[in-house]
Amino acid sequence: MSEEEKTFSKDEQEAKDRDDREREAAEQAALPYTWKQELGEVDIVILVPKGTRARDVIVAITKNELSMGLKGKDRIMDGQLCKEIKVEESTWTIEDQSAVHIHLEKLNKQQWWENVLTHHPKIDTTKIQPENSKLSDLDGETRAMVEKMMFDQQQKQMGKPTSDEIKKMEALEKFKAAHPELDFSQAKVS
Repeated sequence: MSEEEKTFSKDEQEAKDRDDREREAAEQAALPYTWKQELGEVDIVILVPKGTRARDVIVAITKNELSMGLKGKDRIMDGQLCKEIKVEESTWTIEDQSAVHIHLEKLNKQQWWENVLTHHPKIDTTKIQPENSKLSDLDGETRAMVEKMMFDQQQKQMGKPTSDEIKKMEALEKFKAAHPELDFSQAKVS
């Protein structure tokens, strides 16, 4: 937040945010394509004249650059990508002979893009609200971590021990069983 924004009243800040959103929407609408993104991918749609076939389209995708146009005409998109992509996992298709769809797989799947091509207007990535994901969408390791966090949160709310505390208690019980000769009556567990 800039020093100027800190002095705005709530109403002034809301008006500024609304103006920023409207300006951003107008800049994005002026582009010759529409685009959306998720953390791991970017999808671009470029409308082309009805009847356009794959042989009429020229698309060049490298890890740093994207170019798309129709044979015999100026490029519709041409420039440096704002971030690197995985070329071998990026594709393009034509839908209904009227739209070219370009799918780009981000190299860094933990970063929002401000724009597709570096010379195009930027969006405010701090305002992006990602869609909720389902546990089933996550990879095994991430899913296990999220499930553990959810279990621990539920346990804390009910005043019960967390998974880590349960493991410690189980380890202590095993140790007690293995060493019946020791007296644990005065032991304090932390």
